[in-house]
Amino acid sequence: MNYIEPHGHMVSRTTDDYERMALAGCAVICEPAFWAGFDRASAQGFADYFRQITQYEPKRAARFGIEHYSWLCINPKEAEDTALAAEVMALIPEFLNQPNVLGIGEIGLNKNSRNELKVFEQHLQLAQDHQQLVLIHTPHLEDKRKGTRLILDALKNFSGLNPGRVLVDHVEEHTAGMVLEQGFWAGLTLYPESKCTPARAIDILENFRAEQLWINSACDWGISDPLAVPRTLQMMRQRGWTQAMIERVAWNNPTQFLSQSPKFKQPSKA
Repeated sequence: MNYIEPHGHMVSRTTDDYERMALAGCAVICEPAFWAGFDRASAQGFADYFRQITQYEPKRAARFGIEHYSWLCINPKEAEDTALAAEVMALIPEFLNQPNVLGIGEIGLNKNSRNELKVFEQHLQLAQDHQQLVLIHTPHLEDKRKGTRLILDALKNFSGLNPGRVLVDHVEEHTAGMVLEQGFWAGLTLYPESKCTPARAIDILENFRAEQLWINSACDWGISDPLAVPRTLQMMRQRGWTQAMIERVAWNNPTQFLSQSPKFKQPSKA
């Protein structure tokens, strides 16, 4: 069956990965801006990166019949340098008119520092000013609950952002409820070594009846699996999920959230 990969860092993947994903049924890939594995030295490096994910990566995806969309930001791992962050954010408005840009993301927190929070709030203001969807990264492991709470508290200061147009990604058992209860969407990231295993993700989906939740691989330059979504869909079948419920997670939920951007064009399901 066809599925949507709502969070994949394809600049770090080979063309073979595009082919494998297409063969597995991937029809759409959404690529948030992220850390490249090293800190970039200048705003010009980000300008080139934004060109890559808005102009060149869609062409790579199109070779395999996959629609490619992107999000723009400076990742929280590079947000400690607030001067650099200001230069990068000044570049973003000129790219927002690109036909494949869905919004601002993945913004958020990494070490829950003051500078990260400051830059996060600046991104939220940018999204509010330009009426953009928002995709948020939550910290890893022991800082996740604290970071998620800081993020949710910050969002309260931006009344112009509709919670239904904001997705908080990388939730786990102890943070999914606090996100969903406030009306935000939540993402479950399927990582081999951290975040959620497929079995844990399915447990969370079942607990919340798969409402306002999506699953993603967030595949990047680290240990990750670009086929994590279809593998999890197969596990759902083995656990007795109906085809309708699987389609809700694989297709309907991400389509519902992403279609709030007028640029998102839902492809036909095969």
